[in-house]
Amino acid sequence: MSASTQPGTGPDSGMQPGGTQPGGGTGPGQERGSGSGAQPDLLYTDIEEDLRSTVRDVLADRCPPASLSARVEAAAEGAADGGPADGRSAEPSARASARPYDPALWRVLGADLGLAGLLVPEKLGGQGASAREAAVVLEELGAGVAPTPFLGSAVLATSALLACDTADAGVAALLGSLASGAATGALAVPLAAAPGSAFPGAVRADAAGRLTGTVTSVADALAADVLVVPAVGPDGPGLYEVAAGDAAVTPFVSLDLTRPLADVAFDGAAARPLPSADAAAALDAALLAGAGLLASEQLGLAQWCLDETVRYLGERHQFGRVVGGFQAIKHRLADLWLEVVSLRAAARSAADALATGTDAAIAVRVAQAYASGVAVHAAEEAVQLHGGIGMTWEHPLHLYLKRAKADQIAVGTAGRHRAALAPLLDLPAA
Repeated sequence: MSASTQPGTGPDSGMQPGGTQPGGGTGPGQERGSGSGAQPDLLYTDIEEDLRSTVRDVLADRCPPASLSARVEAAAEGAADGGPADGRSAEPSARASARPYDPALWRVLGADLGLAGLLVPEKLGGQGASAREAAVVLEELGAGVAPTPFLGSAVLATSALLACDTADAGVAALLGSLASGAATGALAVPLAAAPGSAFPGAVRADAAGRLTGTVTSVADALAADVLVVPAVGPDGPGLYEVAAGDAAVTPFVSLDLTRPLADVAFDGAAARPLPSADAAAALDAALLAGAGLLASEQLGLAQWCLDETVRYLGERHQFGRVVGGFQAIKHRLADLWLEVVSLRAAARSAADALATGTDAAIAVRVAQAYASGVAVHAAEEAVQLHGGIGMTWEHPLHLYLKRAKADQIAVGTAGRHRAALAPLLDLPAA
């Protein structure tokens, strides 16, 4: 595998992103423009490009579009066969067959390359990288609509834990387990939960720490070994660690088959409270990180749709001419290119802001206010410009369109982020 030729980033050696620094994401001698009073650095460092190359090679080897289509189609059929008419299923065998995740792919990415612990400091067993590197990974995962729980485990659940008291032995142990890839986590909130929302009250904790309640539409719960659950207890909001086996995880056929959703129910489930000075703030930090990094996934998806469409239109002939040579087609592609370039700037700004802590709330809101529209437009243009083949299951474009549509409501809609952005910039309400 060509990925193994990258110095220090091969699957056998573990991910060593070139000496990434905790919270900084760059190695010695690679200065960044970010920081207090500085402009965000929108460019990719050599280390980030090496990381991108490694992830791209792994995905090309282990997750080609043809195999992806077959996997999600089988998963959809398994879910439909194992449940009632609404597609839901509680049968363990059907649940297993309904999982489109590729455990072998996640093992290589999460454990061998160390991507599961990208955001975790080295002293806690992670790689000590930053949101900039995680953003690059998500660009590539978005470009491949890869069926991995990176967003749920390595971003959302990990970010929530990092906002807890990491000096606590239990929190540190759980972070180390997630960072090593020994366990996979999920943050038990609806996929549509946005930063700035009220602390969820769907799950209650009793005095003994047992949880009761249901959380709907949780992303990556099917692949999780452990759940980080926001719950309201006798002392107020808190975060709790629950073994996934102690909860009822019920999948259903979701629009995006490459990132399945599930309802998670707790019926007196044993839980361990995670020490945190402010659980609501910890949850909000996790959702903010998820929203900001999701923009990079949408960027990768949009860029792939544009690149693939340009390639296809450069090969297909009609009326004795290359289809891509028609002026009207060129205009549509040029407009889309401008949108993708603008999205890249917004997504990189959000990732850099999360890495440096400089105006992160504003940068993330700006990125998410723009990203979903571009990703959906890119996918729709790709489907249309591919003609009839774009409408079939034989071509993976439908997976990209479904991921783009699902991301449109994930971690807050564009309208919700615009509404939250206005007071941050002292703009009057519309």
